[in-house]
Amino acid sequence: MKPLTEQEIRTAFVNCTKGEAKRLAVPRDLAERCWDDLDFLGWRDPQAPDRAYVVAELSSRPVGIQLRASGAGSWQLRRSMCSVCLTTHTGGVSLMVAPRSGKAGQQGNSVGIYICSDLACSLYVRGKKDTGIGARLHESLTLQEKTERTVANLASFIAKVSA
Repeated sequence: MKPLTEQEIRTAFVNCTKGEAKRLAVPRDLAERCWDDLDFLGWRDPQAPDRAYVVAELSSRPVGIQLRASGAGSWQLRRSMCSVCLTTHTGGVSLMVAPRSGKAGQQGNSVGIYICSDLACSLYVRGKKDTGIGARLHESLTLQEKTERTVANLASFIAKVSA
């Protein structure tokens, strides 16, 4: 993923108002991020840990969505799989809910996904972050194929939010 500026991030959001995008907490360490290792930028709001944000490059432009962690989706005792990167975690997968964009979102409609709680899917796929024994299923796919699948899974979810 190419490095993004704060302004590019704020204008990328499709499921919140311009005012909400202006007020959201953008990470302060954008310049220090290893963008070559990221398939998408994901972060949790430090002041409101139930809020999360994802920005992915789709069709050569950044597209962002806001998410909210569902209290029912954070699994602490059993192993669960992220629907984006297909990494299994014990206590590290959360159900995140995104309001749909447009009128559907204004009417309260939303879409959910089970995703790594720390939104570090790109690092798990690349082996830069580890969740312990048995966290990654052995696959014969190349790293490029795994990253393409991760991006495709996230793009599919973003398409549901934007529909």
